[in-house]
Amino acid sequence: SLIKNARVALGIDITQNHVTIVALDLTGSIISSNRSRRHFEPTDDYYSYVGSTLDTFILDAGFQPDQILGVGIGLPALVDADKKSIFFSKIINLSSTTLEDFARYIPYPIELYNDANAAVFTETWTNHNMKNAFYLMLSNNIGGSMIINGTIYSGDAQRSGEIGHVPLVPNGKKCYCGKQGCADAYCAASVLTDDTKETLEQFMKKVEEQDGQAVKVWKEYLNNLAILISNLRMAYDMDIILGGEVGGYLADHMITLGKKVMEYNGFEHDARYLKVCSYKREASAVGVAKHYLQAFIKTL
Repeated sequence: SLIKNARVALGIDITQNHVTIVALDLTGSIISSNRSRRHFEPTDDYYSYVGSTLDTFILDAGFQPDQILGVGIGLPALVDADKKSIFFSKIINLSSTTLEDFARYIPYPIELYNDANAAVFTETWTNHNMKNAFYLMLSNNIGGSMIINGTIYSGDAQRSGEIGHVPLVPNGKKCYCGKQGCADAYCAASVLTDDTKETLEQFMKKVEEQDGQAVKVWKEYLNNLAILISNLRMAYDMDIILGGEVGGYLADHMITLGKKVMEYNGFEHDARYLKVCSYKREASAVGVAKHYLQAFIKTL
């Protein structure tokens, strides 16, 4: 049997305003985690901050260098198949040298991953029988990733799953990508919080307390999300996993959401294909770390 702490894998999730670090033992369990607020900027100071934060995290957890299998880094960007370079990034200003930028301050093996692909990997780890599914990441930006025949499908050019930029409302709100009416402009978590500058936790507490304005915004959000889900179901005919920050709050709203989805889908009257994500928080950081665990366990 495995000595579960003989090796550890580390995962870092980089977002526009936060750095999340997790450590997993060989069973895939989180044994330590840390989330700090730091606005992303493509500067040496930022990469140095990530490196020093990781050093402190490792020291506080008592890990030895020879225990660490590697550091996976999840990013809101499109990553080449070699897991070493970025070829498209609009949310934060990453570049083809991103791996080298991090590596200057992280003295361990490093691989880069798209954040949605990393998150869906946690689902395959949890459910080994999963065959086909679409993971819809509802965070401050919309991401997506597909599992086909048990394997992440990346597309011919590593661009599959970019559902956030499918037009949802013709000539609608302007998206950060420059187009109008994208799903991201209607279904991202930021839609719920930008006007009030609240956290998502604060917003959802208001919904729970039946605050009139919050409930109105939430109902409109669920309606737009239902359209997006219906489109995905019609296109792919597979289970849809709702993840990301909003996904972590949807368990208590699945009946309402399912009814809305069925209003837009005349082909079926059952929304049991809708699933809530297994990891309510840190899914991307956990996912990038689990890639190292999987690779190591295959060598045993």
